[in-house]
Amino acid sequence: MKYVDEFRDPQKAQALLQEIKKLGEKLERGNNNPLKLMEVCGGHTHSIFKYGLEELLPESIELIHGPGCPVCVMPRGRLDDAIALSQNPQVIFLTFGDAMRVPGSKNSLLQAKAQGADIRMVYSPLDSLQIAKENPEKEIIFFGLGFETTSPSTALTILQAEAENINNFSIFSNHVLVIPALEALLENPDLQLDGFIGPGHVSMVIGIQPYKFIAENYHKPMVISGFEPLDILQSIWMLLRQMVENRCEVENQYNRLVQTQGNTVAMNAINKVFEVRDDFEWRGLGDIPKSGLKIRPEYAKFDAEAKFILPNLKIADHKACQCGEILKGVLKPWECKVFGTACTPEMPIGSCMVSSEGACAAYYKYGRLSTVAKLSAKVMV
Repeated sequence: MKYVDEFRDPQKAQALLQEIKKLGEKLERGNNNPLKLMEVCGGHTHSIFKYGLEELLPESIELIHGPGCPVCVMPRGRLDDAIALSQNPQVIFLTFGDAMRVPGSKNSLLQAKAQGADIRMVYSPLDSLQIAKENPEKEIIFFGLGFETTSPSTALTILQAEAENINNFSIFSNHVLVIPALEALLENPDLQLDGFIGPGHVSMVIGIQPYKFIAENYHKPMVISGFEPLDILQSIWMLLRQMVENRCEVENQYNRLVQTQGNTVAMNAINKVFEVRDDFEWRGLGDIPKSGLKIRPEYAKFDAEAKFILPNLKIADHKACQCGEILKGVLKPWECKVFGTACTPEMPIGSCMVSSEGACAAYYKYGRLSTVAKLSAKVMV
């Protein structure tokens, strides 16, 4: 298949792995002190496990899974707010499918739907406008989720609603920003990282410049990566090459899609409709200043938080769930005591087991149980 198989070529993968091994040997990092590289995006995590890349890498390189899963970082209190909105009999609540099964403090959106709430899955926020036109007697609320990747489509939907004068439509905005989250991770003394595999989809929107502080202030290299196996392996090779050459830069492996300046049309839409919140709560990371987006006052009629009364409570995570530590990269999914037993995709306790970008879901879906058993044995020794 043209333009897909080229990025999954086994011979090229082996060549890259050999070069990665050589660079690793030059850095003289052993199994007891591996290089720790964080893949920020949950999409990378799933590719890594789908294609077994972690097992192919030398043991002197350890991949750390970051907080780049928007559904996973959703705190339980905000999910409870979404469920409360959906239970209003005058509301049709719309969401992406990933959010349906994420557990709140009492139930999930899927359970609320089973109990009678009118909750529907959509593929795009623009679908909401058609539903609003078809149901003028109802209030239509879209659950706005995601990083800078999805916030442009939400912003453009609000602008379209204004242009068409659709007033029975609003957004419950839970859009978050990747840069403040990365800064919070870098300030965490429990997490020692040597470099970053940067998020490809977010970088399509924001470009490369916003990441410069990682190299300049924290002296960590970053490579923006695509999502195919060869993309990720080449990005790891580029990171190690920087270290061997004693460089610290932000490089772009995904240059077939990511431009240095990003997508100015998308950024203009975001800046027109949204403003940055003073702070926003992230699951596992707590309140992070300037890390969330809220709808500007001039578009308040499309803001569900302005139109409806919400519980707006902070709810602690389930005591057995260690999603927070996994999102921070402090723990691996298999180190959680309920992973694969009490917590499964069918009956999740935490959000990391639900989302298609969640690290726990990746470990569970793609097996690698032999690897988990081997790692568990190491811990017990």
